[in-house]
Amino acid sequence: MVNPSSRSSYLKIVLGLPAKPKHVVSSVVSHPLNKFKDTSLATEYLPPKTISARFLSTSSRNRQTPVNHSRSIGEKITNLDDALQLFDEMTKRKPLPAVFKFTELLQAVTKMKQYSCSVELFKRMNALGVPVNAYTISIVIKCCCQMHCTNEGFAVLGYGFKHNILPNVCTFSTLLNGLVLEDRVIKAERLFKKLIKEALCEPNAIMYSIMIKGLCKSGNNDTAIALLKLMDEKGCKPNVVTYNTIIDSLCKDKMVDDALNLFKEMVFHKGILPDVVTYTSLIHGLCNLSRWDEISKLLKEMEDERISLDVKLYNTLVDALCKEGKVEDANCIISLMIERWEYPNVVTYNSIIDGYCLQGEMSKANEAFDLMGSRGLVPNIVTYNNLLNGYCKKLKIEEAMHLFHEITKKGMKPNVITYSIMIQGLFRARRCKVAHDLFHEMRKNKLMPNESTYTIVLKGLCNNKQVDEALSLFHLMGDNKLNSDIFVYNILIDGASKSGKFDIARNLFNELTFKGLQPNVWSYTVMISSFFREGLVGEAKELLFKMEDSGCSPDNVTYNVLLQGVLKNKQYDTVEMLLKEMEARGFSIDASTIEMLLHYIKTSCLDFSLLKLIGKLVPKEGLDDPCFTV
Repeated sequence: MVNPSSRSSYLKIVLGLPAKPKHVVSSVVSHPLNKFKDTSLATEYLPPKTISARFLSTSSRNRQTPVNHSRSIGEKITNLDDALQLFDEMTKRKPLPAVFKFTELLQAVTKMKQYSCSVELFKRMNALGVPVNAYTISIVIKCCCQMHCTNEGFAVLGYGFKHNILPNVCTFSTLLNGLVLEDRVIKAERLFKKLIKEALCEPNAIMYSIMIKGLCKSGNNDTAIALLKLMDEKGCKPNVVTYNTIIDSLCKDKMVDDALNLFKEMVFHKGILPDVVTYTSLIHGLCNLSRWDEISKLLKEMEDERISLDVKLYNTLVDALCKEGKVEDANCIISLMIERWEYPNVVTYNSIIDGYCLQGEMSKANEAFDLMGSRGLVPNIVTYNNLLNGYCKKLKIEEAMHLFHEITKKGMKPNVITYSIMIQGLFRARRCKVAHDLFHEMRKNKLMPNESTYTIVLKGLCNNKQVDEALSLFHLMGDNKLNSDIFVYNILIDGASKSGKFDIARNLFNELTFKGLQPNVWSYTVMISSFFREGLVGEAKELLFKMEDSGCSPDNVTYNVLLQGVLKNKQYDTVEMLLKEMEARGFSIDASTIEMLLHYIKTSCLDFSLLKLIGKLVPKEGLDDPCFTV
């Protein structure tokens, strides 16, 4: 345990937060029959012969205790079997029970999240000729939308129109929410505009909030903010949940300053008090940008407003600190969590384990793993992936393979990320065959490689001088969308060029335009390097001009490639011009370029006077290097 006195300033702020009282709840609930020794009284709790007798009876003779008749079926039904049995018994009654009884039952089944059963019961009601009302229609539409079958929800809406049951704002809100759940935000927008244009209903706060959620989900923050203002103008006052939706979306898109401005508007202009969700979104956004001073201020605000941190917010802080390599500070947060009666969960420990793995401290990562188990927490696939990544980065492949096999023994299934980590580690350890076998095992297990896996395999093959195998895989994938990625082409062009397959590299580069792909700075740099490697200095310079004409500016790496290329090809007259261009653009020369320049100065191929210019382009840390002497 770390001494609290050593905690950083922002941790001290958190220490001032009010402690959450400990609640003690008894988990022992006795069966009603256990309360009575007198069996005559106990019979009052015995079940009737039929379900319908229990749930539909409105009068009872010889009842020894008063009954609350106001309780609905939904409050009495506790499981699906009872609900289905009750429905069967209701359908056999002559006359049939009132429509509201069927609707109550439908609502009870829906509350159990048995959406498909609710829809099926609705179909049986229709077959029996049971009349339905607007509430029944709304329930069924909600079920369809929750099952991601919104089109069927619209069909039910049509059924309602056919039976003169007009939808209300709740019905349309449910359909809009269904479209948002299915990521059909454009269609949701069209429906929303149609509702307003044709005055089919007056949107309420819930409907506006659903549309704002959809717009944020699709990354359309500007329209969401515009709709928020319209909502306010129309007299539908947004609440903290509506603001939280937009603030969270802005933070996820790294528009944290915009989120903070909206936060100020919410608090100071609208008088809406933020909650822990608001602060969590803002702090998460600031954590991603390492803006710890502002995080401290927000934590202080939470303290002043007596808003306690929840597990999610603690986890946000723990994860951010671990990613910055401040694992001990993250451990302080965990100690603080426990002091405040918030206990770390699997997500918390996954962050700590990942933090240690990123630092290469595998023994501490394993200690955290063991501690996690001792506290009754079951590791998930993310836990194992973090450990695997740590072992592979340290090239401890045997330990990684042992852990990989342990995953299946624990009853878990490796996912695409698991395989990607292992394949990358094996290629880095030069164990290409095992990596290749694992890639085929992955596909055999019906796990399709994603963009990351595919590029890992191609890069691994190229780096291990197996360019032919990489090209075979590339051609095998054919018109797969993974082959429509400039990053894939860059790997193959670079690999082919370095393996002496210049013609293949050039053909792949020329193929980009036919594929509709725009070469980026890496594409051009790799190809320029390839031309220099072949001694084609003119073509290299020509491609540089073409690069700039296309609007793609050369970067620091490009200029280092140019310098090394002209030196290797004895184009000494060009060196000074390139160095001056680098100075003008604010670029620097890397270690290998410095070494080459000094070598050519020593051998009198370059003028000694260039040292002053070279000194301006050497990074500060490079000036202390003993090799920077002639």
